[in-house]
Amino acid sequence: MKRIITFGEIMMRLNPEGYLRFVQADKFEATYAGGEANVAVSLCNYGMDAAFVSKVPAHEIGQAAVNELRRYGVDTSLMIRGGDRLGIYFAEKGASQRASKVIYDRANSAISLAKASEFDWEKIFAGADWFHWTGITPALGGELPAICLEACKAAKKLGLTISCDLNYRKKLWTREEAGKVMAELVPYVDVCIANEEDAKDVFGIAATDTDLNTGKLSHEGYISVAKQLTERFGCKKVAITLRGSISASDNDWAGMLYSDGKASFSPTYRVHIVDRVGGGDSFGGGLIYALLSGYDDQKAINFAVAASCLKHSIDHDFNMMSVSEVESLAAGNTSGRVQR
Repeated sequence: MKRIITFGEIMMRLNPEGYLRFVQADKFEATYAGGEANVAVSLCNYGMDAAFVSKVPAHEIGQAAVNELRRYGVDTSLMIRGGDRLGIYFAEKGASQRASKVIYDRANSAISLAKASEFDWEKIFAGADWFHWTGITPALGGELPAICLEACKAAKKLGLTISCDLNYRKKLWTREEAGKVMAELVPYVDVCIANEEDAKDVFGIAATDTDLNTGKLSHEGYISVAKQLTERFGCKKVAITLRGSISASDNDWAGMLYSDGKASFSPTYRVHIVDRVGGGDSFGGGLIYALLSGYDDQKAINFAVAASCLKHSIDHDFNMMSVSEVESLAAGNTSGRVQR
């Protein structure tokens, strides 16, 4: 069984019921989530051995986050305990022309104050095949950019495949800060994952003939983005999600996988959104599963996009789909008819 190590922050997610706005809410639903944790859950649901590395408080709220990961089979034995608080994020689901909103409350969280000396990466990576992280983790500041660099160097030395979702978050750091830090880290990355804005925000690499506000996406423009990322950083594969935003409730959803000078595009799905948070992470989890399973590029991008398409139908961050369900959609079963 393939073993994957993911590294990042897990937080408590607080959201109003249904589609209520923050200012309407008199109660909030609590769940747990984080980019790299979401990927680990997806991989465990697909039957793989995934471990999540982080630092969480030793008190009951930290334990609740750990318990939630264990519920889905994620290996939490490498997590570090310490610090005073678990990060929090508030999520308000949008609808129609009203956009979704996220508010962070993660300053001075346990992982953001972590020290490089707390992580023995050679021990963490023992027996592992793959290492996944995202641009959110170094964006948390402190020693995390240096910790991510040490992790990448160790993973490369030990022969692991390294994947990174650029995941630029403007509420965490500036474009200038992101560009400087990520330019040092991405050269270690074998599989680079981005959405339609990340490459532009982090590295100034924009897709031509594309308008995200109207949903106009140019295949040639994204091939150019992937080619530039490959040439600049030496990535073996670049995967890009292609979201055509019709409204907060309805999107067109597709993806591209680029390697060896060739681009493979998935089918495009018209998605009616239940919860879009975690959609990119479910794409990453699907892609890692597919590549570790030996899928060729076309089959891999079809699986990853189908997985993330289905995630948009599920409340909260985790993608609760099985391999067979994803493969059914990827094979063309798009009707949504009741399965009896």
